[in-house]
Amino acid sequence: MKIVRCAIYTRKSSEEGLGQEFNSLDAQREACASYIASQKHEGWVLVPEYYDDGGISGGTLERAGLKRLLKDIDSGVVDQIVVYKIDRLTRSLADFAKLVERLDKANASFVSVTQSFNTATSMGRLTLNVLLSFAQFEREVTAERIRDKIAASKRKGLWMGGQVPLGYEPDGRSLKIVEDEAETVRRIFDLYLQLGSIYEVRQAASDLGLRTKGRPRLGAKKYSNGRKGNAKGGRGRPDGSGVYQDAEDGAAPSVIGPAPFGATNIYYILTNPVYAGRIRHRAQTHEGNHPAIIDSATWDLVQEQLAASAARQRGVSNCAKISPLAGKLIDDTGDRFTPSHSNKNGARLRYYISNRLISGKKQDEATMDRGWRLPAPMLESQLSNAIVRHLIDRLPIDLSVSPSVGEMEQVQRRLETMASDTEHHLPALLKSIDRATITQGKIDVVLIDQWIAEMLEVHLDWINPDALTFTTGFQYRKRGVETKLIIGAGPVKSRDEVLIRNVAKAQQYYDAIKQGQSFEEIAKTENLSTRRVMQIIDLAFLAPTIVQSIVTGDQPMGLTTKWLSNNPMPPDWLAQRQIITTL
Repeated sequence: MKIVRCAIYTRKSSEEGLGQEFNSLDAQREACASYIASQKHEGWVLVPEYYDDGGISGGTLERAGLKRLLKDIDSGVVDQIVVYKIDRLTRSLADFAKLVERLDKANASFVSVTQSFNTATSMGRLTLNVLLSFAQFEREVTAERIRDKIAASKRKGLWMGGQVPLGYEPDGRSLKIVEDEAETVRRIFDLYLQLGSIYEVRQAASDLGLRTKGRPRLGAKKYSNGRKGNAKGGRGRPDGSGVYQDAEDGAAPSVIGPAPFGATNIYYILTNPVYAGRIRHRAQTHEGNHPAIIDSATWDLVQEQLAASAARQRGVSNCAKISPLAGKLIDDTGDRFTPSHSNKNGARLRYYISNRLISGKKQDEATMDRGWRLPAPMLESQLSNAIVRHLIDRLPIDLSVSPSVGEMEQVQRRLETMASDTEHHLPALLKSIDRATITQGKIDVVLIDQWIAEMLEVHLDWINPDALTFTTGFQYRKRGVETKLIIGAGPVKSRDEVLIRNVAKAQQYYDAIKQGQSFEEIAKTENLSTRRVMQIIDLAFLAPTIVQSIVTGDQPMGLTTKWLSNNPMPPDWLAQRQIITTL
């Protein structure tokens, strides 16, 4: 008889009642265990491990218990999932399809104790889809009711939970002032009225030793399971109810901070109406039931000052948008680079030029011959590539905050996404530069922690300050009218899909020619001009090493379909490679 190892999965959407001696999770498990026992003659055996998720919605697959269960299924520890009802597993049709696909790959299955159907038949699959459709409908209706309730409660000025702002602590459906934290908030508002700059306030707050509020570590979910006596041995939540999913014995603490203020923290405080005794809901604010830390006059004055500052920034944003490195570049003499442009044949050519070359002051004559005139698009592109390379090589996460493996993998994936399409991420990458110092042979770059955190979608506290500076190679050459600029070891590997596709088509056209087709016949089939077919077919005679570099994305940045069309290559492969090295 074949042994079928059965794992019981239980879930409850709300936390209500989970603290009871015998709760809903226990009832579900008892029913499932009895059902497994009744199938003993079929070889069913209960796996002793608990897979519970208490207080977590069925509308997401981000559940600790479910993740452990799926991991055990993938490793072959479990053959079958047993649930009380299908909606305990998921309430989403899309998520259910993913689960079924994953179970099929592992040759595993699932059983519902209270709903009998056979997914091997079309009628059984229809029945299952109908059940899941109603489950999804119920979840969406419940979500709408909750949203309406939250909106109504906020209109009444009630605090509806979430991360508690600095200066307060929860007090039922209201907030209570924590006086020592409230004093920090008042100092920040006063500093902004005095200094008028968020970045200057950040520096002043650091000098004064002001700190943020301690917060739960990112990625620490509310429950790893809802059971009393958690099988994984986790720490309790700060209020004593439940367990953080990643707070297992020997794991990192679930709370980070207090920490120095970043610009993002300060902006959040200055714009949070909670401090003026109000509750925000979407774009509206309502009078709150909690006491205010900041009087209305101070609040209004700060908002006016913030609005005026934003208006000033909008007034100069065109320059920053057209030349994103404006004000960020200096050379070894301390001279700043100024954005400039010229028009040639109707095309706008942008440059970054040493200020002394423009001003022509007498005191600059000694260093005039060392002035720079750098092509802006080339500099911006290669500098953004250098930033991505640096962030990948020197992961900018402070390991002292103890991120989980999954969180580190997410950061790595975001960096890989940037590397695969640096052009799309170029504005954000250049925005992250605080200062870049250019000298012959190298460039020193300083990055802004706030923008790096925003790009990687992590908290400001996670950024390692040591990773915010780096030095990379810099070469600038002119040959006649041609300019060549290289930063670091060259661009991040990036496959030119258009070029790869055309190389493949060239081989296809060449094979057709060998079989007796004419250029005109190929052009008609491909809906192209004969001239275009003849241009593309030349790519079939590229050296194999060049084709390999194109496929792997190692080709020079200047090697494109357009360049190859305008510069026919000689038939000799060695001569081809010599030409390619000059790009």
